[in-house]
Amino acid sequence: MITRFLWQGMGPSLRAGVLFVLAIGIILPLLNQLMPAGSALYVPAWVMQLVGKYLCFASLALAVDLVWGFCGILTLGHAAFFALGGYCMGMYLMRQIGSRGQYGNPLLPDFMVFLNYKDNGMTDFKDILGFSVQSDATRAALCFASALALAIFLVISGAVVGSRFGKALTAVRDAESRMRFLGYRVEGYKLFVFVLSAAMAGVAGALYVPQVGIINPSEFSPGNSIEAVLWVAVGGRGTLIGPVIGAFAVNFGKTYLTGALPEVWLFALGALFIAVTLFLPKGIVGLWSQIRSRGIGRKATRAPA
Repeated sequence: MITRFLWQGMGPSLRAGVLFVLAIGIILPLLNQLMPAGSALYVPAWVMQLVGKYLCFASLALAVDLVWGFCGILTLGHAAFFALGGYCMGMYLMRQIGSRGQYGNPLLPDFMVFLNYKDNGMTDFKDILGFSVQSDATRAALCFASALALAIFLVISGAVVGSRFGKALTAVRDAESRMRFLGYRVEGYKLFVFVLSAAMAGVAGALYVPQVGIINPSEFSPGNSIEAVLWVAVGGRGTLIGPVIGAFAVNFGKTYLTGALPEVWLFALGALFIAVTLFLPKGIVGLWSQIRSRGIGRKATRAPA
């Protein structure tokens, strides 16, 4: 019964997306672990770490899309849930250090000694579940875990959206007052989706921290939440696969521009926001759907009667 519920919401494109995400999470770690460093197929640890970070961002974008795209709530604070998950993981990792930390306190973890119970950043992580955070094997496992989490989130989101609950949810998005008139308690629908979305963002943040090696209060910045909304807009709001594509595309551009032309990135981000608003209101996935439908329409008109 659970399998049927999860399967019914997965269309062909969503199934392909889930398989592609899982393929990334399996192939890249295997190439890193099994191939010699001099091989053309060898994947360096930094590439795997970068892809793992993108996968976590894609999970955050999917969480935003679940609330904004299917419930109609434009959330500008989801980065807070992402950061909260990161801080939970950061405190756990700091507790694993013990007396090996920089401050060498046998009773308190480093973050309590350094912060004096005040809010600040955490770094210098050493172990996770008994394995070194810096080892390639651990980074490979974290990359796979990030891909697996994103795949699970896609399956769950597809099942929720494709169910009768999802149909009612989109009706709440499109005509909330009418749904209230029909007797639906729309608050319950919104609360369920928002809690599910926040949990997804928190798990993504927890997987993000051991891969980047640091967590600090800047992760709570409203700018991060706005950037996550932009990922969803670029990929395509209300499509599930679109936010994943948008997160990868925008963050790849950010990685390139901040390295090659760091002073240009903020201008490029603003220009991207304007371009998406004016020319791509349905995002990349929406544009592809329009091109595909036009192609099918042309073939239909050319077909002999």
